[in-house]
Amino acid sequence: MIKRILATPAALELIQRLKDTHGPLMFHQSGGCCDGSQPMCYPEGEFKIGGNDICLGEIAGCKFYMHADQFEYWKHTQLTLDVTPGRGSSFSLEIPLGLRFFIQSKVFTEDELEQLEPLLDTPA
Repeated sequence: MIKRILATPAALELIQRLKDTHGPLMFHQSGGCCDGSQPMCYPEGEFKIGGNDICLGEIAGCKFYMHADQFEYWKHTQLTLDVTPGRGSSFSLEIPLGLRFFIQSKVFTEDELEQLEPLLDTPA
């Protein structure tokens, strides 16, 4: 099965660092303007998932949610979570470390679309 969400080694390293400090984590990407369109990392359960949020999968045991409106734009792409130096202006856990998560994307081929991993159930 082809995954919808992946992570670079640098992102996986940062996730582990954050898990060591904060415990279980989750990600959410709202699709808002500015920093709202970048993935945000929170302690698991700290961000309230709504009925319009979709769980794309897990990265290092952390569920990755995206607002349905944003998913409409990205549903034909495989997303890769990465990290870069710099400070966003959000409440994401990595910001105080002088780092921020961001997304890279690649359009799925026709064959990949047929082999996509199903979306995870999302609590209402």
